[in-house]
Amino acid sequence: MAGTGQPTQGGIDATGKRVVVVAGTWHEEIVSGLVEGSERLLEEANADYRVVRVAGAFELPVVAKAALDGGADAVIALGVIIRGGTPHFEYIAASTTDGLTRLALDTGKPVGFGVLTLDDEQQGIDRAGFPGSKEDKGYEAADAALRALDAIRSLTA
Repeated sequence: MAGTGQPTQGGIDATGKRVVVVAGTWHEEIVSGLVEGSERLLEEANADYRVVRVAGAFELPVVAKAALDGGADAVIALGVIIRGGTPHFEYIAASTTDGLTRLALDTGKPVGFGVLTLDDEQQGIDRAGFPGSKEDKGYEAADAALRALDAIRSLTA
């Protein structure tokens, strides 16, 4: 886990910004921690947000696109992909990452990336923002999306 060199987080005013958190349902305990972290940041920032659940990571890009097409200023994509004994992990991780990246570039709107690609469940627990976790990737993904939104707006104002 990186952690070292992490930028300051929080302290953002997102009043009037519409954000959709799109979260998978695989590995529910870990994803719930990610969602709670995103919600905590969005509430601190006073953002107008909602959470939409999807089956898994593969569905994140298309539902995130619908959210942005529907008027959201930013989306936060949260999911968990755990390596198994088949190439399935590589296909899903690459497709999800590529889809979310393409979505951000095509729409010009931020997509907070909170999709954990893990070797085992413990790595997810360590990153999900639970008491004792080393990182809070849901909080970080929401923070990154709102900071990107501010940066984009400053360039187009």
